[in-house]
Amino acid sequence: MQAIRSILVVIDPEHSESLALKRAKLIAGVTQAHLHLLVCDKKHDHAGMLSVLKAALLADGYSVTTEQAWNESLYETIIDVQQAEGCGLVIKQHFPDSPLKKALLTPADWKLLRHCPTPVLLVKTAGSWKDKVILAAVDVGNADGEHRHLHSTIIDHGYDIAILAKAHLHVISAHPTPMLSSADPTFQLKETIEAKYREQCRAFQAEFDIDDQHLHIEEGPADVLIPYMARKLQAAVTVIGTVARSGLSGVLIGNTAEAVLDTLESDVLVLKPQEVEDHLVELAVKD
Repeated sequence: MQAIRSILVVIDPEHSESLALKRAKLIAGVTQAHLHLLVCDKKHDHAGMLSVLKAALLADGYSVTTEQAWNESLYETIIDVQQAEGCGLVIKQHFPDSPLKKALLTPADWKLLRHCPTPVLLVKTAGSWKDKVILAAVDVGNADGEHRHLHSTIIDHGYDIAILAKAHLHVISAHPTPMLSSADPTFQLKETIEAKYREQCRAFQAEFDIDDQHLHIEEGPADVLIPYMARKLQAAVTVIGTVARSGLSGVLIGNTAEAVLDTLESDVLVLKPQEVEDHLVELAVKD
């Protein structure tokens, strides 16, 4: 987070108060990152609004540029501009779709999370991050190289946000419920599952300097436990990751991030391992 030099801020002209811009100012105020404001619209001219926003930001000492663009769809426009401007973070306000629309069409924010090569911060709240909890969601039970790298990325960003917002980092990790059908006896009993998981967690805690008070280990599905813990701790931001799914054309986000997006009451930062980001950059360049 501290290394991000340029932030793409998606401005929705239909909403006068831009929560995305509020968060971008918070981050840029600490990191000195450049802000590139983007309105995605092909029908109406928003030059006047962008000019007013730019003048106010420049007066407050921010480095800022503005743009209005459109290419086929919202998420494609955002990614095109992100690539052209070299932005290291995309910030966008999240507007949940109705259940009916979601059943018929893939939500635009899901497409953005799936295809955007950089971290995406989806803003859902207007509240301050200061002195609040930053909740990092990890899957300690997956210790392969890709997940280890993702864990490191999630915890690093969690610490970065906690530092810039003077907040407190907590970590949630869910372990599976017993499965009598499992070929591995370890996963057939609750006690052996939990013992194995806590052993893995001790190594994780030692590596990332997470003490017992800030680590929450729960049994059950991650898409239920993450929103539950975020609500219990009154988290301001939930940091969640995704890895590549084999057997699919391109790279798709893990469905946990999509499943929790509307149920979480906090802002959501979604991250990917470097190799996934690299692959998505290749796809964006080809398009």
